Amino acid sequence: MRNAVAAVALAAVLAGCSSGAPGSGSSAGSSSPGTAPAGTGTSAPGSTGSSGANPTSAPAQPPVSISEEKPVVPPNVTPVAKEKVDSTSLSDTFRGEAYVFNDGRDVEVFGVGGGCKEARAEVTAQSAEVVQVTLVTITKQPPGTMCTQEVRQVPLTVRLAAPLGDRRLVLESREETG
Repeated sequence: MRNAVAAVALAAVLAGCSSGAPGSGSSAGSSSPGTAPAGTGTSAPGSTGSSGANPTSAPAQPPVSISEEKPVVPPNVTPVAKEKVDSTSLSDTFRGEAYVFNDGRDVEVFGVGGGCKEARAEVTAQSAEVVQVTLVTITKQPPGTMCTQEVRQVPLTVRLAAPLGDRRLVLESREETG
């Protein structure tokens, strides 16, 4: 009996929170007025990347793989120096780190997803000195469904208008319901 209850609960979670297969791209949304296009993002279960003007320019480099101990960084991916990443406004559930790859315009950051939560990253401002990226957590709980309370780090990639270079990267977060 206990196994049947667990199976029903798991089926409800999976049915209510399914968001597609790993690696499937998202092309919904657009840049806000006054911001540069963010580019196509990567997706993982429970996450979406931000979209922008060129949905066919998905980053060619695989995302950084994170584990409990240490990130696994593929070749040609460079960590952004800790002193260049301002994550002071983020809660402890977010990773305050970032990586650049390809031509320096693709930046990987980490959102929070899991259960009925999806993650998305948006470039919300760019200047000669600073790039601001907002990590968006979207809660989607269809009526009558149960969601697990798991929280996991989700790699997200945004495409900048120009290489990050020596600019400071400011990470912020917000929550939405969807």
